[in-house]
Amino acid sequence: MLQAHRALLTAGEVAQIFRVGPQTVRRWAQAGKLSTLRTLGGHRRYYRHEIEALLRDESTDHDPHP
Repeated sequence: MLQAHRALLTAGEVAQIFRVGPQTVRRWAQAGKLSTLRTLGGHRRYYRHEIEALLRDESTDHDPHP
């Protein structure tokens, strides 16, 4: 992946990783299941290290915190 060096991911990038829709990622963030950073424009960004940790711990379910 060309963007592997970036510390932050967009909802679309996280959605691709978990094979869900971007709205699902946003719902996870609203529910407090994912930490976010807000850009000056109000967009959410997700921490790559947190997503990678969830991937390591992921079971067969796509919900990061069952």
